[in-house]
Amino acid sequence: MDEHAGDLGPVTRPEPDPGEPIVGRDAELARLSHAADPASADRVLMLVGDLGTGKSALLRHTMRRAEAGGARVLHAEGSESESDLAFAALHQLLRPVLAEADGLPDRQRAVLLDAFGMGPDTLRHSGTPEPMLIGVAVLSLLSAVSDDRSVLVVLDDAQWFDRASLSALSFAVRRLEGEPVTTLIGVRGGAPLPGFDRHVPALTLGPLDDASADRLLDLQPESPTGRVRARILDQAGGNPLALVELTRAVTAHDAATGMPPAGPLPLTDHLEQIFAARLNGLPPATTRALLLLAAMDSADSAIAVSAGLPNAEDETWLPAEQAALIRRAGRDVRFRHPLIRSAVYHAASLGAQREAHLALAEMLRDEPDRRAWHLAAASPGPAAAVSAELRRTADRARRRGGHAAAAKALQRAAELTPRREESARLLVEAAEAAVFTGDLPWVEELVAAARARTDDRALLVSAAVQAGRLAVLTGRHSTVFSRLTDLAEELATSQPAVALDLLAGATVVRFYSGEDAQRHRVQDLLRRLPEDAAHAGLRTWVRVVSDPFDDRAGSLRLLARSAADAEARPEQLTTVGILAWLLDETPQAVRAFDEAFDRWRLQGQLPEGLGGAVGWAYVERGRWDQAREACARTTAIGWAAGLDHAVACAATVDAIVLAYQGDAEAARARAEDALTLVDPLESRSVAVYARRALGAAAAAEGAYDTAYDRLRMVFTADGAPVHYHASYPALADLAAAAVRCGRREEARLIVERSARALGENASPRLRALISRARGLLADPEDAEPYFRAALADPALEHWPFERAQSLLDLAEWLRRRRRIAEARVPLAEALETFRRLGARPWIERARAESRAAGLAVTDSAPDALAELSPQQQQIIRLAARGLTNREIGEKLFLSPRTVGSHLYRSFPKLGITARSQLRDLIEGTLATAGRRE
Repeated sequence: MDEHAGDLGPVTRPEPDPGEPIVGRDAELARLSHAADPASADRVLMLVGDLGTGKSALLRHTMRRAEAGGARVLHAEGSESESDLAFAALHQLLRPVLAEADGLPDRQRAVLLDAFGMGPDTLRHSGTPEPMLIGVAVLSLLSAVSDDRSVLVVLDDAQWFDRASLSALSFAVRRLEGEPVTTLIGVRGGAPLPGFDRHVPALTLGPLDDASADRLLDLQPESPTGRVRARILDQAGGNPLALVELTRAVTAHDAATGMPPAGPLPLTDHLEQIFAARLNGLPPATTRALLLLAAMDSADSAIAVSAGLPNAEDETWLPAEQAALIRRAGRDVRFRHPLIRSAVYHAASLGAQREAHLALAEMLRDEPDRRAWHLAAASPGPAAAVSAELRRTADRARRRGGHAAAAKALQRAAELTPRREESARLLVEAAEAAVFTGDLPWVEELVAAARARTDDRALLVSAAVQAGRLAVLTGRHSTVFSRLTDLAEELATSQPAVALDLLAGATVVRFYSGEDAQRHRVQDLLRRLPEDAAHAGLRTWVRVVSDPFDDRAGSLRLLARSAADAEARPEQLTTVGILAWLLDETPQAVRAFDEAFDRWRLQGQLPEGLGGAVGWAYVERGRWDQAREACARTTAIGWAAGLDHAVACAATVDAIVLAYQGDAEAARARAEDALTLVDPLESRSVAVYARRALGAAAAAEGAYDTAYDRLRMVFTADGAPVHYHASYPALADLAAAAVRCGRREEARLIVERSARALGENASPRLRALISRARGLLADPEDAEPYFRAALADPALEHWPFERAQSLLDLAEWLRRRRRIAEARVPLAEALETFRRLGARPWIERARAESRAAGLAVTDSAPDALAELSPQQQQIIRLAARGLTNREIGEKLFLSPRTVGSHLYRSFPKLGITARSQLRDLIEGTLATAGRRE
């Protein structure tokens, strides 16, 4: 597929000389060449342009230069028809290196081959693969391929890549930092590219300037002059392809397809006419081969061979090559531009088009998915047998994780089935598959189409539930909440179980939005629904999620029942974990999440509703590495499905951990990422979490005025919480910042208002945080009882960072009261906890306070560990547990080489030379750190 006119030679020389200059694109070529250089910091670059601006030619030029420089080039071109075939583009890209997949871990190799339909039958029929494992396999394979030389990955016409391939590639490409792998992506301007839309630098190809356009015309075999030249320049508008093709049309003196007699035609229509004119006079065999190639629309030469088209050396192609319709290179026969394919296809009659698709279907009996789509293209009306073929295609796509491909096949099957009720059922099934793509408008389109075909109440309700399931995960909180609650109200009498299910989804939206009016709406609807023992768990969910601090004692009893139910139904463990986290029963939440991970590895294709609870529970419990692992997973799934809100939730958890670990710059970047992904007024929960992280980052740097300003935004102007659950844990940090920047009285009013609002429903954890805040804000002679209260309950050890902060506050207060001997015990305990967590800023504070208290503080290995970046610390701890680089890579979604690079850079900082020393370093020194202090 050719897009650069400078790469379209004269009719008698269709394949350009590799050294032929590309006109007017010197800056773009330089940028691409720089990106393709292994020494460049650019690891991915998107080349964006309209039809005919030269994307393909520039990419091919860069590929030739990279190959000449010794790089390995992997190349795939998208094709419109294959966008419906799961993993077709990925297979095309990786086919040359699939032999090297033998070196991958067994699970990765199996899931990759299975995605391409090459795995054992047992794998192909064992259900949907783990969502991110295919991406990990692609990452590992590209890393392995780059072991001996740099790799250039070129994805051309990526707007036509199938969604499954885009998900796997975007996952891998974002994690190739530090690898000698560069990715260049050619994409049509204005076409969104799932997974690559954010944070990918783009190089946009605009029109050629006047001087370059003139030069390109001068390079043509018969350069136009005078008024003809002026009209060509005017109509082409700087589009290189148009400049060359209009010149060719005029040169051929073809009045029917040359310059229009008056006024310009739409450029693409005009160019299609120009290309179609070249079909005149071609031999019938050539015309038929061109139509088959156009109907097939595959950029994969292996598929062309299997479809029975003449091979590239066959003389059948020569007339088309001489007419500059195709180009031949090795085994490949390609149209020189997508418009040529379109012109060839649409120049044929409808009957000829159908015959071509039927012929391809017959040739592709060993390619059942492609065969099904060709049969569908050949069907002018309903065709039950073809509809059944497409349903089987959808089943195969789903088993390989190709949900978009499955939904498209089901949608087309619905169009072809002769029965309206069956059509509606297939559309609902398509919506169920499309949910996993994250494309809510498409899901809603499918649901609307189903609604137009049936009056079946159960089917329509099922469709609405599917749309609601996805809608809950988006950021359209006000709209989604109204839609779900209105439908729940409508179904409350006739189908109360479905209404309760919809209300449960609406309650998640209520949590994200934090809108208080929604709580009243939820509670009103819940009262209207009959109580049913079979659905007690859902009622508990609605009640606790909508307001965890309303009758906490009663909610704890409901939690106990839900936990008992989960013993018989372990799929409910995640639900129990979320409810426990909301009620500040963090130890129980973490146990439930641990068991859920052990049982299923959380293999769902979408984040759970309130999935951020997993990360926050691990943060509160002091298991920060696992919190970041959970965030990495949610981020990967969220990006792949286009669910910005899920990505934002994960980013806030990541940000708070980074802030606690002292990487303030990275913490700010992640928090700002979260705020740009959502509307803070629509998603108060994300806004509050992000601002808590920004406050923690500022406090870590000692910028207490900034910290206070950020944390003050977690409460309204009159001191009420912005979010009914997320704001309260910030009270103690707000007080700590207020004391250091002279805002004590304002903070005291906020703390006391929150204490009154919570009353007896405050959890032991929140009571401890309020006590700590009161101690910080109190007059010095009145502070001790509050600090003691913040530490009184032994259960508070389950929140180690918060407890260590309280211990440090008490120790500082004691030392300032000259009770130095008493200060040493809480100081030593706080320092040990901060060391274990890797909370670098708090380690330094505790060390300084310890010296002031006369303690002999010595450097130790854990302090050396604290000098590493948070990601390096994660990798070191996993390596100390005995995990290999590949196993660490699977957990953190990194390539094995990236893991190895982090380890290599970390060892000198830790003063060790071998991996075998890590366990002693991490465990042994931590065990003795407290005694030394």
